[in-house]
Formats: sequence, C-alpha cells, structure tokens
Amino acid sequence: MKMHATQMKWGTVFGVIILVLVLYPLVAQRYWMHVAITTFYYVLLAVSWDALAGYTGQFSFGHAVFASIGAYIHAMLMAYAGVPPMISVILGAIFSCVVSMAIGAVCVKMSGAYLALTTLAFSEIVRLILINEDQWTRGPRGLIVPPLFKGQNIYNYYYLMFIVTILVIIVLYRILYSPTGLIFKSLMDDELAASVLGVDVVKQRLYAFSLAGLIAGLAGALYSSYIVVITPSLGALSETFNAISMSVIGGMGTVVGALIGAPLLYVSAEILRQYGTLRYLIQGLLVILVVRFAPEGIVGLVKRAWESLKGRKR
Repeated sequence: MKMHATQMKWGTVFGVIILVLVLYPLVAQRYWMHVAITTFYYVLLAVSWDALAGYTGQFSFGHAVFASIGAYIHAMLMAYAGVPPMISVILGAIFSCVVSMAIGAVCVKMSGAYLALTTLAFSEIVRLILINEDQWTRGPRGLIVPPLFKGQNIYNYYYLMFIVTILVIIVLYRILYSPTGLIFKSLMDDELAASVLGVDVVKQRLYAFSLAGLIAGLAGALYSSYIVVITPSLGALSETFNAISMSVIGGMGTVVGALIGAPLLYVSAEILRQYGTLRYLIQGLLVILVVRFAPEGIVGLVKRAWESLKGRKR
C-alpha cells in the first residue's frame, strides 16, 4: 500500500509537470520557446549518454558526434535526395545507430581511459571530415536543413520535441528498469561475474551503444531542422561535455537525472548569458559542488533527504 501511494504521488507530480509543459507555449515568449526546444534536445542527448555510461559504465567522450551524424544524414537525404522529412529523420537516427554499433564493436574490449580516448578520437575524425568536405556537407559554412513543417512554426517544433522526449523517456524507463537494465548494471558492477553467470557481455555492450546512438541521432535529426543550419560544431567535444555535465548534475543511472540536469544547466546558462564568459565559471563551480557534495546528483540528494524525512516520522 505504501509503495502504491508513493507511486501515485510521483505519478501526480509528473502529470502536473507534463500539463505545465503542454500549456507552456500559451504564456511563453518566443525566446523562451527556443530555450525550451533546445532543452528538450539536451535532455535527449544527456539521457542517451547516461543510458550508456550510467548503466553499463562505458564512458564515451564522443557522444555528441552521433547527434551530428543523425543531423547530417537527415539534412542530406532531404536536400539532395528529396526524401520526405519524417522518413529522413528515422533514417538519420538508424544510420547513427549503425555507426554507434560499429564503434561499440571496435571498443568492445576497452574500458576506462582507453574507451574514452577512442571515442574522442572518433568524434574528432568525423568532425574534421565534416569541416574539410565541402561538396555535400558544405564544410564550416554549414549545411542548410529543409524544414519539417511549412512556415517553420516554432509551436510545431516545440510540441514535436516535447512528444518525442516524453516517448523516449518512457521507452528508456521501460528498458532500463527491466531485466535488461539489471544486466546493464551488472556489466558496470562486475563484468567478469556477469560473464560467469551467462551474460553475453559483447552483445549487451553493443545493445547499449546502439541504443545510445539511436536516441542521439534522433535528437540531432529533429533539432537540425529547427536550427535550419548545421555545422560540425554540433558534434564538438564541448557538446559531449554538456551532456555529461547534465547527466552528472541530475544523477547518473536514473533516467530522471537528465530531466533535471539538462534544464538546470542550459536554462541557467541562458539566464547567465548577460555575464558573458563568467557564466562558464559559474557553471563549472556548480558541477564541482555537485560532484563534491552530491556525487549521486540531485536525484540522489533528493532520495537521501526523503529517506531522512521518513526516518524522522518513524
């Protein structure tokens, strides 16, 4: 009964949040609509990185490049082949998934610094290719992405990103809080023991890589049509660090962590924009403080506070 009551409370909280987000465009100015759409993009990027690192312990330093791959494939299919918008979005996500799986196959025996450096090297290779290739990607000038909707209506993009984000979170929650999620966690806790117990380590690692790449590619493809022009900077190391910071601040290995970390970090960056480069110092201090005093992120902090409160009531 207590567990059911707790689930009801959290269900009510999420229901209220969703209702607020549905009604948000009715009161928000255009600038803050843009902030919300970009926040949804970062939620998808952060939660996909966390599905890989927070559950299987595979730290990728090139994760944003999969969003970039999805974006460029989507844009080129629409611009050069005339592929319908939503089909090109799906194909961009699938292509990113396949590339991610290939990288996962190369890195399947790696961990720690070796994995991080390999994924970082791959992201830099892709970025340099995009910069130096001019015929198809337009190099550093950027590639113009055809719109998904006629008239480039910001409300259409808001609700599209909102719906996709909610659906991805629900699907990820179902996957990561199932036996598959437990298998992922076992790889992070003790890979050798998991292997002895019959877990196919290679298969599960590839599954995690492909899942993360699919979501990142989907996010990049959708976001690219909104921002109209994409450049190689979409897959830059700084973008990966943004996703990592958002996941760490929110709470790794929780799914919900990205929902907290992405809005907190990105919206605070927009609010602090008036202070110029000082905002990077403030954000850096925020990350350091969270890592130092709340290593499990804000989600872990809330859990500890909740447990403490329940203990006092007893």
